[in-house]
Amino acid sequence: MKKFRSLALLSVMAMAVSLAGCGDQGAVNTSAETTSGSQTAAASGDTVTVGILHSQSGTMAMAEKPMIQAVEMAIDEINAEGGVLGKQIVYVSEDGASDAAIFAEKATKLLTKDNVATVFGCWTSASRKAVLPVVEGNNGLLWYPVQYEGLESSHNIMYTAPCPNQQAIPALDYIMENIKPKSGDTVKVFLFGSDYVYPRTTNTIIKAMQPDYGFEIVGEEYIPLGYTDCSTVITKIQQSGADVIINTINGDSNVSFFKQYRDAGLTPDDIQVMSFSAYEEDIRGMGPEYSEGTLFAWNYFQSIDTSESKAFTEKFQSLYGADKVTGDPVVNAYEGVYLWKQAVEAANSFEVEDVIKVCESGSVEVDTPEGKITIAEGDTHHCLQKVFVGVADKDGQIQSLWETEDRVTPDPWLKSYAWAESAGLGS
Repeated sequence: MKKFRSLALLSVMAMAVSLAGCGDQGAVNTSAETTSGSQTAAASGDTVTVGILHSQSGTMAMAEKPMIQAVEMAIDEINAEGGVLGKQIVYVSEDGASDAAIFAEKATKLLTKDNVATVFGCWTSASRKAVLPVVEGNNGLLWYPVQYEGLESSHNIMYTAPCPNQQAIPALDYIMENIKPKSGDTVKVFLFGSDYVYPRTTNTIIKAMQPDYGFEIVGEEYIPLGYTDCSTVITKIQQSGADVIINTINGDSNVSFFKQYRDAGLTPDDIQVMSFSAYEEDIRGMGPEYSEGTLFAWNYFQSIDTSESKAFTEKFQSLYGADKVTGDPVVNAYEGVYLWKQAVEAANSFEVEDVIKVCESGSVEVDTPEGKITIAEGDTHHCLQKVFVGVADKDGQIQSLWETEDRVTPDPWLKSYAWAESAGLGS
């Protein structure tokens, strides 16, 4: 697996090098101030500059725009409380435009031209893998806020969202315990996702689980990001005899999939859907009637009934609109800013290596809308996370059906699973 990672990195590093000389057309700069010069220039004077790197256009914009707002909200809150180490945070916001190559270009700009102290951003694993060699090569620090396929840990990335043992694997456990096969004794699973790194690797992990779990995979299909015609695949799903669809579609293609699923006459009683990358914002975009009754696996739902969760959603809606929703990616983006603040203050430094050293100590934790979040001790740079499986209701919210008793320790390299070792997935 490390050999696989190295080969993948070589390709994205080559891409990043080729992009280094590109211009920054299409960038959206919403910072109050930018700085130039050395890395320490990010914290010159009375301000410290950070980068926000998300898709403001393209197929991923619908999912990522609320995350930009969450980062801005966190920054404004921190500034109102006095900032970080006595400095006000200003930010440079760049549009990755749902394109991995543009993400690499914009990351290069943020780190070498804007000299930001850190970057908050990315959704797809394609964008993260494109940015990874940029942050490593420039000794930057990326806070990555979206669940992903694991099998990665970078010295220059903090992963605030779950890896597979904190989402996909517990979701399969739930399926095996709660989905009854329509025929025979074996649960039949159809794998349907977007055609890039995360869905394909996640489904490789699911296939590696199959011998131990005993489910049957009756189909596997992928569509390009942004693709809107899912009808052919839905016909294949209907013909396959599937009991459940594992949905790893990302971006606004989810709207097309769920609408065409219903238009084909399907309901969760016919073929259930378990989604790993769709969240409350996608439901808002499609209308709750299309997702009602289907399943979602995350580490936070807006509906979680705590005072912290309610206060977060109420403030988010007061700032950005009463019809706005939150959800796991939004909260992960928000809490990444607070984790960075906590690490900077513990290190008494904005320098990347000082911040990383503190993060690896296991002492960085903050209270968030989803509860206490702690960066796990060690060099994997992942967080302890609770896991929830929920069902979409008629109002567009996801109501929890099941949750882990405690926070799950991250295992991005799947070292604790014999089936992963047998399949050659572990490190």
